[in-house]
Order: sequence, then structure tokens, then C-alpha cells
Amino acid sequence: MRFLASIAVLLSTPAVAAVVSADPHDLTIRETVQVSASTDAAWSAFLRVGQWWSAEHSYSGKAVNLSLDAKPGGCFCERVGDGGVEHMRVAVALPGKRLVMTGSLGPLLYEATAGVMDVTFDASAGGTAVTMEYRASGFAQGNADKLAPVVDQVLGEQLRRYAASMK
Repeated sequence: MRFLASIAVLLSTPAVAAVVSADPHDLTIRETVQVSASTDAAWSAFLRVGQWWSAEHSYSGKAVNLSLDAKPGGCFCERVGDGGVEHMRVAVALPGKRLVMTGSLGPLLYEATAGVMDVTFDASAGGTAVTMEYRASGFAQGNADKLAPVVDQVLGEQLRRYAASMK
């Protein structure tokens, strides 16, 4: 029995992921990871987005071109050659507690969506639970329910990379 419990622990992923809801015009994704750091350290690491975001999910192909200015009106932006991309705009910045950004990530921009990413940092036994919830609405083509699993996969990958960067 202990052997089976050990295997279950080894096979478990560090993120809890879910497509909370999806219909043709709206989706909600929630991802949670546990990190063994204080809420302030978890916050600081999250802001170093260029160190943990996947280059495969960037316009420039280089994660180091990503930046996140965590103040109201600040930008989650990316340098691309002589230009750039505004991925999201910071609406709420409460260091060590909550970061809320608005905008449409990646290809969702071209789907005529409006999005909100709400990231919370909650003290828990052994560290911090970091939860990223992303809600997008609009979807002119009405395919949010089909895109939701892909969005969940991409955001889950980013949050797992973030958690791994904390080790």
C-alpha cells in the first residue's frame, strides 16, 4: 500500500488545473501551484516573467524579451525587433497578494476577446499557493469552448515553469 501511495505522489503534478467553464463565447481557466517560498518571494519571482515563461509562447521566440511592470497601468510586454507587443495591462498590483491584468493573450487577441488574468498569492503550509485564473469573453467566431483546453494547457505549462523556477 505504501508503494502505491509513493507512486501516486511521484506521478502527481505540481499544478492543479481546470477549465472552470467554457461555452462558444467565454472561457474561464484556473491553475494553482504550491511553491515553498513566502508570498513576497513568490510575487517577486512571478514578476521575472522572462526567466520562466516559455519562449515557444512568445512572439519573438525569446522569453528574455518579456517584461512585467507590476504597477497600475504597467505592461506585461514583449520586445520584438524594433517594435513590440502588449500582452496585458496591469489593473491591480498588491505586492505579495494579488496581480490583476487585462488583455487577450496570444492568438486570443485576433479572436476579438477581452480577457482578465487574476493571480493570487496565498500563504499556506510550507509556502505559498499561487493561483492564476484567466477569463476571456467575446470570441467572434464562437469557438471558446474548443480553445479552452488549449488555453488551459498553455497557461498550465507557464505556471509549472514558474513553480520550477522557484526551486
